Amino acid sequence: MIRYLTAGESHGPALTAIIEGIPAGMKLDGEAITVDLRRRQMGYGRGKRMRIERDTAIVTAGVWDGVTIGSPIAILIQNKDWANWKGQRREKKLIPRPGHADLVGYLKYGLDDIQEVIERSSARETAARTAVGSVARQYLARFGIKVYSHTRRIGGVAYDTPVRFTPKVFREVESSHVRCADKSITREMIKGIDRAVEQGDTLGGTAEVIVTGAPIGLGSYTQWNRRADARLAAAIMSVPSVKAVEIGDGITSSSSFGSDVHDPIGYEKKGGYRHVSNHAGGIIGGITNGEEILLRAYFKPISTLGKPLDSVNLKTKRKTFAPYVRSDMCIVPAGGVVCEAVVALVIADLISEKFGGDSMRETLVNYHAYLKYVRAR
Repeated sequence: MIRYLTAGESHGPALTAIIEGIPAGMKLDGEAITVDLRRRQMGYGRGKRMRIERDTAIVTAGVWDGVTIGSPIAILIQNKDWANWKGQRREKKLIPRPGHADLVGYLKYGLDDIQEVIERSSARETAARTAVGSVARQYLARFGIKVYSHTRRIGGVAYDTPVRFTPKVFREVESSHVRCADKSITREMIKGIDRAVEQGDTLGGTAEVIVTGAPIGLGSYTQWNRRADARLAAAIMSVPSVKAVEIGDGITSSSSFGSDVHDPIGYEKKGGYRHVSNHAGGIIGGITNGEEILLRAYFKPISTLGKPLDSVNLKTKRKTFAPYVRSDMCIVPAGGVVCEAVVALVIADLISEKFGGDSMRETLVNYHAYLKYVRAR
């Protein structure tokens, strides 16, 4: 089993993440974790906070001479903005923003300052998950499994062309300010964000996550909480601002005939069984089927608006406008990177569940023996 925990507040001294279950004997690249943290900070429409932070992964436990030793791995990410907040007296925040956790957190935890809600409900927490997700990605790479993401839609501008990730496509996505594989659509997406900013508004959109190299047989239909699709959907829904998840052609298939939706099965002597198409998105009956896993995360617009909506002062109970708090205008490009991380963590857990051993050597022996068995069936 691979599991993780994160701790830390948005404006506290640091974020901490612990991931447990990575076997001994895996070379861990700390710089690669930092690269993924910096990818999360990029994207057109990010707010001023990203100009302050320079996220860097500090691995403090679980690694010896750059190699995992089987114990929990701990990662620290310092908050540079902490210096701007430390010791300062601030007026209590008592006006909740519509669409944010402000009001529900204030009431649930019996707090007397909305800032205490913001500190943990903030998407800043996703930096910690991106860090442990990067560890999971390095684990998956040992099995030839890769996790990618790109932007499908921002506001009313969509990129509908199917994407097959190659080194060239990856470079094109990463060089785009909105992480879109098409340069002309990138420009239109940027224009859409600019229009929203001019109007004091924000934009949501859709990020697609693609997992390549996952074998047949991850997950199970024997219990609801062992289904691969359920676990992946839950992980993506846990990312702030995500309000819907699609697997494969899940949405369009709901209005289609079965003959247009289900993927025909074929057999190749060298590769074994496969599906001719991939409308299912790589998962059938809660189990991976060996095709690419296709997931889409639908992000709502950020809730902090320059043109605020109505709210209520929690002390006076009088109607007022919601406050403007320093915020992003569009988080879809960064959100895709976070979704990569949480998806990698689920796939890594599924791999560990099926093939896991105490060392990478043992796990890989189990994995290759299983692939040989499946191909021989």
